[in-house]
Amino acid sequence: MKILIIGATSGIAKECARIWAARSTSASPNSLVLVARNAESLATTSADLRVRNKTAEVLTYASSLTETEEISRLESQLRAGGPYDVVLIAQGELSQQSEAQSSVSALHQSLTINATSVAVFAELGARLLEPQGKGTLAIFGSVAGDRTRRSNYSYGAAKAFLASYVNGMRHRFAGTKVNVVIIKPGPTATPMTTALATSGRLAPASAVAADIVEGIAKGKRQIYTPGIWAIIMLVVRLIPGFIFNKLDF
Repeated sequence: MKILIIGATSGIAKECARIWAARSTSASPNSLVLVARNAESLATTSADLRVRNKTAEVLTYASSLTETEEISRLESQLRAGGPYDVVLIAQGELSQQSEAQSSVSALHQSLTINATSVAVFAELGARLLEPQGKGTLAIFGSVAGDRTRRSNYSYGAAKAFLASYVNGMRHRFAGTKVNVVIIKPGPTATPMTTALATSGRLAPASAVAADIVEGIAKGKRQIYTPGIWAIIMLVVRLIPGFIFNKLDF
């Protein structure tokens, strides 16, 4: 398999890469193409994967993930390295709602990296897979996008945008062998969530990654992880507005 991971140094994406690397064999090697903003962290991630399984092929590209000319150059490089079986779009950051409300630059940064950049790379992934006529395009959303709330609605709205974007992409690829997947993790123990007060209730990143890799392999179109979040968010979506507005969460 050949797997392209955008935002490859995020906590969950790294765990996904470790699973795919571990499954590589000399008879059937897995090739991982990693793209991320931080070149140093990218090199560390690459070295970690090579140490874990020397049969796994690892190629890296450092990118801002936001500069359009740079992304165009990157696309040309990635296209030359295809074809791909899986394209995983995983970049993002957990913005602080208080900062987004008080700072134009903070809000712009949050929406750029959590929504706009992800959509741009989703289209890049689509352009890589469409000529092949097959493959999986998997995009990180979040349970936060199912119903935005006062504590993180700028982040949640970005994730809701991605869920809607994925719906359109699914319609585009209906009747083909290109599967477009939305991934909705619940709160997960990663460097991005270290400041959360609910740290005792965070899911292990390795378990969340295992759900994602398994879901992609099974051809799922939507992956809630841990799975209980599918039920939790169904209940949350059904709460009447006059009750929801009284809840402090």
